[in-house]
Amino acid sequence: QVRLVESGGGSVQAGGSLRLSCEASGITDSRNCMAWFRQVPGKGREGVAAMSSTSTWKYYGDSSVKGRFTISRDSATSVSLQMNSLKPEDTAMYYCAVSFELCATISHSDENVYSYWGQGTQVTVST
Repeated sequence: QVRLVESGGGSVQAGGSLRLSCEASGITDSRNCMAWFRQVPGKGREGVAAMSSTSTWKYYGDSSVKGRFTISRDSATSVSLQMNSLKPEDTAMYYCAVSFELCATISHSDENVYSYWGQGTQVTVST
């Protein structure tokens, strides 16, 4: 059974930083694509970033996070998201997800291509 657990969320003031981490267990295929999504109440999940297990392929979903967020992989079973210069509009529940398809072959911002999800970690950015 694959399980993903996020950590690192919290409350910060605008301009601050947070680092989210996601650890997966039960993964037997070292080739995978792990991603971060975020969701605010009343809206669907938005793809934030995705990265291949080989670290050769990286994707950022929205232009508003480019240059501020950095996705990284420490291993085939973990993914992190360094978030700098946070803005109130970054406030959301952040989820990590894993797909066993190659990152380069999937529609990385489509939540339906990801097989397993974590429970989410809340990020709140105040003015």
